[in-house]
Amino acid sequence: MDAANETLSSLGNDSLLSLPGATAFLSSRRGSAKAAMACLEWAEGRRNNARPMIGGFHSDLEKDVLKLLLRGTCPIVLVLARTLWKEIPEELSRPISSGRLLVVSAAPTAQRVSAATALLRNRFVLDHAAEIVVGTLEPGGALASLLRAYPATPLRVFHELSMSSKE
Repeated sequence: MDAANETLSSLGNDSLLSLPGATAFLSSRRGSAKAAMACLEWAEGRRNNARPMIGGFHSDLEKDVLKLLLRGTCPIVLVLARTLWKEIPEELSRPISSGRLLVVSAAPTAQRVSAATALLRNRFVLDHAAEIVVGTLEPGGALASLLRAYPATPLRVFHELSMSSKE
């Protein structure tokens, strides 16, 4: 890790963080089946792309996108909002050892994910993205608020929830 990131801890191929053109994938926790299908179709098309994907992959939709990306060949940067695991999850072992996955902890002393550490994680993801793709966006939510700080980064939103939506 470079000097600016010395408080971070990582596992895997650190050079993935330096690859140009990273696409961030983020999503609010709530969402629709239609948005999920569109995101998974998009991820299917991206899974063998040479451009890296970066995200926290924490919400259900983000986890589904990660599973799909792991079946491909694209480089992936997985950013945690907590300390690194004591044991590497089995599905991540091969991508880490093959050099196509970097796991970064944006909050290396946090034992659990909190609103504060999730914000650190999402800022880290967005700071390293050339473009942002959002599965579902909840107006007034933390993600929508954070995205306003990145007006120059190209943004694609699959589904924006209405204020009264219970999806």
